[in-house]
Amino acid sequence: MRAPDPSSVRIPGPWTHSEVSANGIRQHVVECGQGPLVVLLHGFPEFWWTWRHQLVGLAERGFRAVAVDLRGYGDSDKPPRGYDLWTLAGDAAGLIGALGETRAHVVGHDWGGLIGWTTATLHPRRVRSLTVLGAPHPMAVRSAFVRDLRGQGRATSSYALAFQVPRWPERALRRDEGARVEAILRGWSGPDWVRTDDFAEAAARCRSAIRVPGVVHCAMEYYRWALRSQFRGDGRRFAAAVSRPVDAPVLQIHGERDPCLLPSTAALSGRWAGAGYRAELLAGVGHFPHQERPDVVNGLLAGFLTS
Repeated sequence: MRAPDPSSVRIPGPWTHSEVSANGIRQHVVECGQGPLVVLLHGFPEFWWTWRHQLVGLAERGFRAVAVDLRGYGDSDKPPRGYDLWTLAGDAAGLIGALGETRAHVVGHDWGGLIGWTTATLHPRRVRSLTVLGAPHPMAVRSAFVRDLRGQGRATSSYALAFQVPRWPERALRRDEGARVEAILRGWSGPDWVRTDDFAEAAARCRSAIRVPGVVHCAMEYYRWALRSQFRGDGRRFAAAVSRPVDAPVLQIHGERDPCLLPSTAALSGRWAGAGYRAELLAGVGHFPHQERPDVVNGLLAGFLTS
């Protein structure tokens, strides 16, 4: 079957699609509402559409919500390099400026959350507040991977190590019209969401988006940098740079049943947050709180962002 065109991710809805140039690349953004800026950063194996419920919910509560296709995803540029957290944080910081603001509330899930932590540390003047979902601090992940071999070490190895192999993960994720993407979404979710029509639509959208030319290779490059940098100088410099606490207020939302980034790992994150740190653990929820419990997450977000 023919691969989908990048423009196929421009799904119509109560939002507008546009492009901005920031940090040397073109980024596809989706905007809804007016008010204080909230930038929404997605994770793997998703694209901007993972924030559909938050785009509308935040707009209804008086915010300007902007979801972006990260570097390498969706209808954003897919350059051959730049999939390290240094550069990705620069993408997020540059995006805020390109949207005409000096600061924004940053909300990130999975890789988007890791980017959010990094942006708040490396570009603190750009971040008004930080909300992370299914995303412990990068140093918490690194520590737990080494010290909790039977827990986070095993959980991470179950997928991230396989992503290091050249070419095979790309073929596996594209095979059968992206069937493995649906399997990942199902395996990482809590039991309730996977039985809904909303999950079926999310799986179909993500299966199509991963097959856009270049996307799956770029998505794997995130994981490849994360592991290989641990043995290089840039990884040591990155660890030193993000080890200081985040100044902005932080809301951490995590699923009690997240099998990918464990709640015990998320609980370590407070060490790298300041006095404005708050954590919420959602019962029965897996790795995708914003999709599994959108009303709960929207309520937590609205309360945090207006406090």
